[in-house]
Amino acid sequence: MTQIASIVVSALSLLMKRHIGLLASILALLVSSIAIAATPRNVVFILADDLGWGELGSYGQKKIKTPNLDLLAKEGMRFTQHYSGAPVCAPSRNVLMTGKHLGHTEIRGNLQAKVHFPQFNEGQHPISASTETLAMHFKTAGFATGAMGKWGLGPVGSTGDPNKKGFDLFFGYNCQAVAHSFYPKFLWRNDQQVQINKKAIPGHKKKPTGEVTIAEYTGETYASTPILQEALGFIEKNKEQKFFLYLPLTEPHVAMHPPQASVDEYPREWDDEPYRGQSGYLPHPRPRAGYAALISDLDRHVGAVVKKLREAGILDDTLIIFTSDNGTTHMAADPKFGIGGVDAAFFNSTAGLRGFKGSVFEGGLRVPMIVRYPAAVKAGSVSDLVGYFADWFPTLCAACDLKAPENLDGINLWPAITGEGKAAERNPLLWVYPEYGGQVAVRIGDKKVLRRNLKTKRPEPWEVYDVVKDPSEKNNLAASEQALIEQAVSILQKQTAENELFPLVIPAAKD
Repeated sequence: MTQIASIVVSALSLLMKRHIGLLASILALLVSSIAIAATPRNVVFILADDLGWGELGSYGQKKIKTPNLDLLAKEGMRFTQHYSGAPVCAPSRNVLMTGKHLGHTEIRGNLQAKVHFPQFNEGQHPISASTETLAMHFKTAGFATGAMGKWGLGPVGSTGDPNKKGFDLFFGYNCQAVAHSFYPKFLWRNDQQVQINKKAIPGHKKKPTGEVTIAEYTGETYASTPILQEALGFIEKNKEQKFFLYLPLTEPHVAMHPPQASVDEYPREWDDEPYRGQSGYLPHPRPRAGYAALISDLDRHVGAVVKKLREAGILDDTLIIFTSDNGTTHMAADPKFGIGGVDAAFFNSTAGLRGFKGSVFEGGLRVPMIVRYPAAVKAGSVSDLVGYFADWFPTLCAACDLKAPENLDGINLWPAITGEGKAAERNPLLWVYPEYGGQVAVRIGDKKVLRRNLKTKRPEPWEVYDVVKDPSEKNNLAASEQALIEQAVSILQKQTAENELFPLVIPAAKD
């Protein structure tokens, strides 16, 4: 924008007196160029799976190699106070796709579809036919729409089928449980199963004794390979028209399944014993190297997408967003290995934040967020703008000059991201999460009010933290913040609709 302004000034000074007609034509062309530059033609939204706050180089990671994502941050804006929609997969994605927070969404936890729909043998509880998604909105506006990766919002043939929720093309895992393995028997292309392995490698197994090898849990086709190829093919096919591409990639969610070559990039001395599956998912001979390899593979996928956009000549016409659906994989009873063998302490995966996936503490909700669009987003910038997944529906609409639905819970962040103004007045960020004991949280200004174990016989008391001054949430301010607790309870009670699938009673401030 600065270069364009300079050209305009030069044109005015040189041509004002003698070439009024020519000047008018030049200015018209420049105004048209400015309008085009300010509005991205395409959107690519990349969603990692269980990527922790501190697991990228640009967010302080020292051991795991993420050069492509670090470059994306260098060329764009990195956010320090961005939050996921929920502490786990399905509800977080539901918030992203609908622009509704957890008090209003249908899906507030991970629930298999077969619990209420026995005709389906895979997939999660479907979002309803009446639910409008971000993809539906973009499709109606004339964008080609594609999703490649992990869906988790309804089986094929259900009301939550991705083809019924706005995507022209879906390729990948429909079901989160199937996605526990990177070597499934098949993936879905729309409503058709595409076989990629003769036999599925299960995502869960224990091996208490004997040698643990990678080969033992390797099939013919690593699922991420065809998923990435479909994404690149979608870009190639639609490079001449506007498109919305959603990439909910599966890394680094366990089971730990990266190719041998990726594992070999990391030092053997990292691992002095194998992981034997004692904390769930699959055994691995080199679990620390294996986990780092998953994240490096994720980084390579992002690099391949960026490279394809560049080759297609549309990189700078494309708004790229990268984030994660929740915090890093949580701990387990084993003192060394977390769920799936992940050693979050070794990598400092939460970078000092408290909690993990499944928690409404910062470590479960605060996620990396990178935005690249050079025409409007300052390269190398860092933003402390507070936002979360509910905001992306109205924000992407604003970025692409689309009118957003009126009943969204999120706000438009685009003016603040581009520096052209301020974000809309911030609604309190709200999470109503009935799983992992039952949890609620509200962020009001710099403080977060939360309560845990609401569905147990002994609920925890209300807690209050200043998450700006105390991001590790060590200093509970509840004793001096009764008024703030009462405000948070009022917000929760007003903003939480009844939900028979995921019931959770909001207690009073003094209960």
